Amino acid sequence: MQQILEIFETAAAHPHEQARAWKQETGGRVIGIFPMHFPGELAHAAGALPVIIQEDDQPITVGLSSVFNFYCGYNRSVVDQAMRGEFAFLDAILFGDHCVQLLGTADVLRDHMPATPILFNQLITTLSAPWAMEETRKTFRQLWTELEALIGRPIPEEDVRASIRLFNRNRSLIRRIYEMRRSGRIALTGRQLQHIVKSSMVMDKARHTALLETLLEQVADAPAPERAIRVYLSGHLCQAPKLEILDLVEQCGGVVVDDDLYHGFRYISTDIAEEGPPLDALANWYLQRNKRVPCPTRADKTTDWETFLLGAVKTSQAAGLIILMAKFCEPHMYFYPEIKEAFERQGIPYLLVETEHESMAMESLKTRMETFFEVAKRRIAA
Repeated sequence: MQQILEIFETAAAHPHEQARAWKQETGGRVIGIFPMHFPGELAHAAGALPVIIQEDDQPITVGLSSVFNFYCGYNRSVVDQAMRGEFAFLDAILFGDHCVQLLGTADVLRDHMPATPILFNQLITTLSAPWAMEETRKTFRQLWTELEALIGRPIPEEDVRASIRLFNRNRSLIRRIYEMRRSGRIALTGRQLQHIVKSSMVMDKARHTALLETLLEQVADAPAPERAIRVYLSGHLCQAPKLEILDLVEQCGGVVVDDDLYHGFRYISTDIAEEGPPLDALANWYLQRNKRVPCPTRADKTTDWETFLLGAVKTSQAAGLIILMAKFCEPHMYFYPEIKEAFERQGIPYLLVETEHESMAMESLKTRMETFFEVAKRRIAA
């Protein structure tokens, strides 16, 4: 068990190194994918290794001259990595438009990486529109065609179905880990769970799935510690949460029993149908996943984020909500007032933590978090 967790930790901490090693070993292509809405299944069916582009922990230096300082840490980090040559091994980069900052970042990458294909695909954002299905199918058809041009051959539908089955299996295994942790049947820390999810974004999916199957055979009889205060973690739409924050939750007597993070349940929440035309299945996946975990970058008349969070906190039996908001994340900033008002009306404790790429004042955050847990304790006792 420990060996598998260490493999996941290494892959999560050093995604470029493991992707380069895969490329050298297999001779295959590596395609970088920006968060949050494009399926890696098509890139995998093209014989490539799809890798979700990650924020790294290096100080932003050479990128400072090419990006606005009011961009979020994720975008500034990506620009800095590109200018340091960290993405030179990528054979293509896939991105879509879900914030203005991401468009600016893509422009910088085009300028500094002219030899690397940048595949832009504009997914519809109004998911409840009557034309949403057809427009989404067109977008994924465009992506399919662009990937075929990149590799110089057709991508058969059966190859896409095989990739869908593999990715579904991987998602289902991670969801099982979530279910076991939510019910207190396993004792994985927040840090370990983060490694599992993040590594699934960057590792060869077949290898990651095999490791997950072995891991699940070994963690079933490891109960979680009792008396920890259950909390729900929300936010962080593109980047992984700082591990120090996850550690701090546990140091203050809490346990994260569920989340809607992109580097979390948002990423593995929704499977793609394995039967029928793959193009229809991909389009339905995109339109339906917002109902499973609403996203503030999408518009859907049938769902809203604050109602979802209230229900998720209740379902997970959490005593409160911790919100991780990346500094300058406009989609999250615009939506936060509605979440705040909804939780105040219900009297549910919540804590807003604004995060930054650079170092954070952890001591002051610890004081705030201790206060949050004291309030949660009183609510439980009431």
